[in-house]
Amino acid sequence: MTRQSRTLPAGSERSLHQAYDTALLDLDGVVYAGGEAIAHAVDSLAAARADGMHLAYVTNNALRTPDAVAEHLSELGIPTEAGEVITSAQAVARLIAEQVEPGAKVLVIGGEGLRVALRERGLVPVDSAEDEGLAAVVQGYGGPDLPWGRFAEASYAINRGVPWYASNTDLTIPGARGIAPGNGAAVEVVRIATGAEPQVAGKPLPPMHRETVLRTGAKRPLVVGDRLDTDIEGAFNGDVDSLLVLTGVTDGAQLLRAEPKYRPTYVDRDLRGLLTGQPEVVPAAGGGFRCGEWTAVALDGVLELRGEDDGDGGDGAMDGLRALCAAAWTQAGDGSCGLDAGKALARLGL
Repeated sequence: MTRQSRTLPAGSERSLHQAYDTALLDLDGVVYAGGEAIAHAVDSLAAARADGMHLAYVTNNALRTPDAVAEHLSELGIPTEAGEVITSAQAVARLIAEQVEPGAKVLVIGGEGLRVALRERGLVPVDSAEDEGLAAVVQGYGGPDLPWGRFAEASYAINRGVPWYASNTDLTIPGARGIAPGNGAAVEVVRIATGAEPQVAGKPLPPMHRETVLRTGAKRPLVVGDRLDTDIEGAFNGDVDSLLVLTGVTDGAQLLRAEPKYRPTYVDRDLRGLLTGQPEVVPAAGGGFRCGEWTAVALDGVLELRGEDDGDGGDGAMDGLRALCAAAWTQAGDGSCGLDAGKALARLGL
């Protein structure tokens, strides 16, 4: 079964950390949220590394440098070197460097991560649209305190015809207090002011996948993320397998509605899923799909669950969710499932 025609979550007899050589891990919503480690992340990653899996941290957040990210992860109890961190700032810097002259000036709308990545590629970060010889504008997440005037500065240059690049277009970013506007929201501000379209480097687009492969040398990677529209779609575009964890922005209802390019290979509650196999989802006698003790069927516009007692969001609930995915994705085919799954998800505590 090709990734394009996926209608069932995959099973794996081997633990995922043994079946794949490298985990390409998103950060926000997977490893940490609001700067604090997500439950079970530290222990799970330590166990995977100790058993031989390579870990690489792949983030669309262009604000911080790889050194800063590695230091933060190490402080959380996940020993990390800067070379194990790949950011959308690095991907967009390479993209720009391939299209402008060496030593060109680039107007930066964002944080230190962008500036460091540009210098790594021999480019010169500047702050004003009036700099003589300006070759590009690059926009990346600048944190909640990025001044509004920076968007105006970008607009002045872009309206004069200076090429525009964006590290990523994630509309939201998870934090300790909830979901906040991401770089994609800021990009929309500049798009409205200019009518222009940026070249985008981050997940799910090819420049980010290329940057990751070049820097990690992964032979059999597993993308691990919390977002369907960046992490999972990026894995789909790169033709590699993926694990969705439910510790970030994606919930069960969104997963069931996923179109083919957003459907993960595997789904689990959190990073403990790296350390286990994945149960097989199979057609059930009498119709529907079974995983563990749960069977999911589509009847009269509704997804129903049959099997265990009401769930608590634990391992049994994950089996129920996998069965629901099979029923929903099969019904939807190449589209998005419109079946009502509210009661079924409530039974699972999801």
